[in-house]
Amino acid sequence: MLEELKKEVYKANIMLTEYGLAPFTWGNASGVDRERGIVVIKPSGVPYPELTWEMMVTVDFDGNAVDSEYNPSSDTLSHIEFYKAFPDIGGAVHTHSKNATAFAQAGRPIPALGTTHADFAYGEIPCTRSLTEDEINGGYEKNTGVVIVNHFKDNSIDPNAVPGVLVHSHGVFAWGKNPVKAAENAAVLETVADMALKTIMLNPSVNSIDKFLLDKHYNRKHGKNAYYGQGK
Repeated sequence: MLEELKKEVYKANIMLTEYGLAPFTWGNASGVDRERGIVVIKPSGVPYPELTWEMMVTVDFDGNAVDSEYNPSSDTLSHIEFYKAFPDIGGAVHTHSKNATAFAQAGRPIPALGTTHADFAYGEIPCTRSLTEDEINGGYEKNTGVVIVNHFKDNSIDPNAVPGVLVHSHGVFAWGKNPVKAAENAAVLETVADMALKTIMLNPSVNSIDKFLLDKHYNRKHGKNAYYGQGK
C-alpha cells in the first residue's frame, strides 16, 4: 500500500537525521513501488523536525509529483536513475555525512582497509568522476544519477555488493532492499569512512585488506553459504 511505503520512507528520512548523516536539510530518502511505477521521496527543503509521513511526495518515473502539494526533493531524478538501473533495490538515500563527504570532496574512494568494511561492502566505496559543465547545466540531478550508474557499469561493480557511492566534490548516495536498509547502509558507509580516514592519518602508507580476508568476511555475511547471524 502507498500509505505503508510513505511511512517507511518517512522512517528512513528520520533515521538519517538520528544517525547524524543529514544536518539541516542536507539529505533525503526514497522508496520505490515498481509495480505501480512510482517513487516516494522527502519533500524538498523541509526541516526534519517538521516532517510527517503524510508529507512524503509520490512521483512517477519522470519525476512528476502525482499526489502532493509539496515539491519533491531536488535529488529525485538521481534516485529514479538508480531504480531504473538497479533492479534489486527498493530504497535509496542521499547524505552529506562528514567523513564520507570529505572523501568525495577529495575525489578519493573509501578504501577497504579492514574487516569492518569487508562485512559491509565487497571492496572500496567508489568515487565517480566530476560532472562536466554541460552535465551540470543541462539536467544536473538526472546526470548525477547517470554518472553513478555508468561508473558501476563501466567498472563492473555490483550495486548489491557495494551499496553506496561517492560523487566527486558532492556527497554520498546509498541504497538497499528497502528505504530503511538504505538508511542503515548510509550509516555504515559513514562509519567505515570515519575509520578509513583515521587509519590513513595514522598510517599514510596503509594497504587495502588482503583479498582472502575480504572474501572471508564479505562471504560469511553475504555469500551463498553465509553463516553470520541466526538465519531462518
